[in-house]
Amino acid sequence: MNNSKTIKIKKSIEKGFDLETCFLKSESDHQDGYIKDADYYFDSYSHFSIHEEMLKDKIRTKAYQNAILKNKQLFQNKIVLDVGAGTGILSIFAAQAGAKHVYAVENANIAIHARKIISDNGLSEQITIVKGKIEEIELPVEKVDIIISEWMGYFLLYESMLDCVLYARDKYLAADGHMFPDKAIMYLATIEDDEYRKSKIDFWDNVYGVNMSCIKQWALKEPLVDCCNPEQINSNSCPIFEIDLKTVKVDDLDFSHQYILKVQKDDYVHALVGWFDVQFSSCHVPVRLTTSPYAESTHWKQTVFYIEEPLAVKNNDVISGSIAVKKNAQNPRHLDIKISYHLENVYGKNEQVILYRLS
Repeated sequence: MNNSKTIKIKKSIEKGFDLETCFLKSESDHQDGYIKDADYYFDSYSHFSIHEEMLKDKIRTKAYQNAILKNKQLFQNKIVLDVGAGTGILSIFAAQAGAKHVYAVENANIAIHARKIISDNGLSEQITIVKGKIEEIELPVEKVDIIISEWMGYFLLYESMLDCVLYARDKYLAADGHMFPDKAIMYLATIEDDEYRKSKIDFWDNVYGVNMSCIKQWALKEPLVDCCNPEQINSNSCPIFEIDLKTVKVDDLDFSHQYILKVQKDDYVHALVGWFDVQFSSCHVPVRLTTSPYAESTHWKQTVFYIEEPLAVKNNDVISGSIAVKKNAQNPRHLDIKISYHLENVYGKNEQVILYRLS
């Protein structure tokens, strides 16, 4: 990852990026047609295809397997809680590492099949599948030694599953317990992305000879989740949010930060791109899982935020701004994202604030 020359995040809050007021109701409702019922989330995880995609993501699954099996001393004879267990694969890794018992909590109907998977692998005495929401069930133990969960969504926080993990932590994790993973960090950079921008945004100018350009303002507000070519990244990367899973609170997951990015070549900037890392650091053999465009791709890919007009930039130009991320008021599994950018160079001065919805 190219963040060796990271510039520190400013602590002050840019006008218009105070979390209390930055998403006014009129702004938060800017995509009324895209609101889904929150219950769709658990229904979607009842389908086999989504679990197939996650299991086939070798970067993701091997990172968890390595973090667990290479740190068996932490799991030996311990009680483990798996939040959002899905097919139960992480619970099986924990059992293989010597856990005394694993409680695998899953609300989607995949839990029914997970029980059969556990049984077929001879682990029914060691792993208990608990079907239900972690906030609504009661475990037969007062405390657990380790919480494992693969809670990350697109742009890290999409779908808000981390809220459930933090609820489990506060209720069940022993004082000296471990979170797997225990840290996360989000990054931003700039990207030259003319081809994709034309296909996503400028496409609406002429659709089989029909002017549909009124759609552009809405298309612009939809972040693109896709794999970015690292050669198109044209600035350093800047950390915008860090999470310590042992101490972070749910209210902390809505955030506002300033960023500064230094352009590294003469080029055009068409978008900002975000990604994240998670770390299993509180163990003997640390493991890092990255969704960086500089690493092998994962099913999370990267998240691209197109700006209204491309920016002509020179090497060493500085693009600065703020980003605010907050759960959508109508559906907290979706994210409202507000980004500003400021650039002043030989080509002139550019400033803009754009609202996005990740839904």
